[in-house]
Amino acid sequence: MAAQSLKKYRRITVKIGSALLVDRTTGLKRDWLASLADDISVLAEGGAEILVVSSGAIALGRTILGLGKRALKLEESQAAAAVGQIALAGAWSDALGKGDLKSGQILLTLGDTEERRRYLNARATISTLLKMKAVPVINENDTVATSEIRYGDNDRLAARVATMMGADLLVLLSDIDGLYTAPPARDPQARFIPVVDRITAEIEAMAGAAASEFSRGGMRTKLDAGKIATAAGTAMIITSGTRLSPLMAIERGERATFFRPSANPVKGYKTWIAGQLEPAGRLTVDAGAIGALLSGKSLLPAGVKLVSGNFSRGDTVAILSPEGREIARGLVAYDAADAVRIAGLKTAEIETVLGYEARSAMIHRDDLVVSHSEAPSA
Repeated sequence: MAAQSLKKYRRITVKIGSALLVDRTTGLKRDWLASLADDISVLAEGGAEILVVSSGAIALGRTILGLGKRALKLEESQAAAAVGQIALAGAWSDALGKGDLKSGQILLTLGDTEERRRYLNARATISTLLKMKAVPVINENDTVATSEIRYGDNDRLAARVATMMGADLLVLLSDIDGLYTAPPARDPQARFIPVVDRITAEIEAMAGAAASEFSRGGMRTKLDAGKIATAAGTAMIITSGTRLSPLMAIERGERATFFRPSANPVKGYKTWIAGQLEPAGRLTVDAGAIGALLSGKSLLPAGVKLVSGNFSRGDTVAILSPEGREIARGLVAYDAADAVRIAGLKTAEIETVLGYEARSAMIHRDDLVVSHSEAPSA
């Protein structure tokens, strides 16, 4: 990759995986954390605002509690997180404090970014920390999150935070130094990819699985994060965090994959729609509807061929091609039951079927975002 200077970015979100922070037997990697804190201090002195999304609470807590490597029950994971969060927050405060930086802990659950009011509240809190020159240290609230209400990985959480806060750059520090044409641990012929202009289906096919029992993600979740980030105009870098001072390693031009932001990013309200992690339902549409969406028009009931999911009016739904490829997302104007009844109908027929005067669009264009991989090039 051509050297990507971090110093040109105004606001940077940095995500750290559990395996980088926590050793399986000895616990917190204090020397590594100190080197990263030094990197953050250098960037802050240059005028950048840094947000940290830090995994590691459960991994650190299970080490402190002596729980070993065995699979944990949900309540054991939550207990480990409760212990680990205190230790992790203290470690970040100490490490950043040595560079005269203040820090504040933010614990998020899925609803804090997926529900609009809570999203705005979380954004306001983090914005205030940044105005006060404090480094927000953000993690999923694993003490209360269950499998039904969790992000499942901090890559997507980091992307959600980056877009919520209008970051210019998202850096994913991992145990791999970038994207390859195939998982390099399994394919010695895999080629490194220095720059990704757009995350296409071909790029997604290169993803592998998580490499550590501490990791919930893998390259797949990093590409999911990339789609969220780049669609909102946030550039992304995947690079190895296993070396000391990993951010300055990027500055020196060491190996990393750079994902270009969209030339036509979604902004404001639509950033929240585009970044929704789990749609409440799905609408499969015909070729004519796809053409209309790509030209900036609303989705009309006539173009909808199949409705699935139990959603309510105002929920986020995914719009799929006949082949099942996601084309767009948007806030649906109908409950699922009514959407089923009017799918395929012309606008003039809707009132007769529903018995009341209803909206002409299933999803209005103001509430709709075309997927980054499908959007026309600038």
